[in-house]
Amino acid sequence: MSIKVENIFKLYGKQKALDNVSINIKAGEVVGLLGPNGAGKTTLMKILTCFLPQTSGKANVCGYDVMESPLEVKKKVGYLPENNPLYMDMYVREYLNFMAGIHKLGKNSKKRVEEMISITGLGAEQHKKLEMLSKGYRQRAGLAQALIHDPDVLILDEPTSGLDPNQLMDIRNLIVKTGKEKTVILSTHIMQEVEAVCDRVIIINNGRIIADAPTSELQNMNKAKKIINVEFDKEVSETELKKIKGVAEVTNLSAKNYNIFTDNKDDLRHDIFKFAVEKGLVILSIKLEDQSLEDVFRDLTSTNKEETKT
Repeated sequence: MSIKVENIFKLYGKQKALDNVSINIKAGEVVGLLGPNGAGKTTLMKILTCFLPQTSGKANVCGYDVMESPLEVKKKVGYLPENNPLYMDMYVREYLNFMAGIHKLGKNSKKRVEEMISITGLGAEQHKKLEMLSKGYRQRAGLAQALIHDPDVLILDEPTSGLDPNQLMDIRNLIVKTGKEKTVILSTHIMQEVEAVCDRVIIINNGRIIADAPTSELQNMNKAKKIINVEFDKEVSETELKKIKGVAEVTNLSAKNYNIFTDNKDDLRHDIFKFAVEKGLVILSIKLEDQSLEDVFRDLTSTNKEETKT
C-alpha cells in the first residue's frame, strides 16, 4: 500500500476533527478527497504530511509511520497546501533551486529544476519574482516545488481554487499527467474536476468517511433516486409539486423549470402529466436525468448531517 490509515482520531479539545478514519490507497491511484468545509479533509492531509500529529490511530506512507519516521515520509511526499506558501521576494528559478537544496538533491538539483520549469510551463516566467506571477503561475510554482524531489505521493489541497478556466485546465492536465506515475490525493470542491481527474472518490463529513468508491460507481450509488426535469408554461408552487405521491424533493431551477427528485422506482412522469392537467398547466418539456456527482455528494453529506443531529 502507498498510504494506509488505520482508525485515526484527531481531537481539538472535545471536538472530533477525525472520527475513526481508515483508508487504503494503492500506488498509482488518483483519489479525490471530498467533503464540506470543516469536514476534516485538510486535517487528514496534514497528518499524512507530518505537519500535524493524530490523537490516536496509525498512518503509514510508503511503508513509513508518520509519527515514527516523519523525515522519511517527507522524502516520499510532495505537498501543495491550500494557501500555497511561497517566498514572494524570490525569483522562480531561485526559489526552485532553494527547494532543491532543502531536499538535498545535490548534483541532481540543476537537472530537476530544469525539468520542473519545463513540466509546469514556467519557462517564460522563470526570471520573474513570485510576487509578480498570476495566481495560475503561482500554483504552477507550488506544484513544481511539490514535485522537485520526485516524490512517490503527491497531496494537493484545493490546487485549482480561484483559477480562471484556462489556468484550471492547465493545472488539471498537469495533475492527470503526474497521476500516471504517482499516487495523488486531490482535495477539491469542483465536481467536474473529480470526474475528469480521479479514479476514486472518498467523501468525508463530520470527520467520518461516508463514501469510498471508484468515481463511476459513486455516480451510480443513488440510481434509485431519480431526477425528473420538467418545464411548465407557468410558475408552480414547490409545495404543490411535493404533494405528488412519490416526490421527495423539488428544486426550482428557474421561474418555470424544476428538478423533481423521487425515491420511487416507478416512473412518475405519468403522475406529473396528471398533475399538470388538473392544474391547467402545459408541460413544455419533461425528461429523466442521471444524477451528477454533485447530486450524489449533496445527498450523502446532507443525509449524514441529519443523522448526526439525531
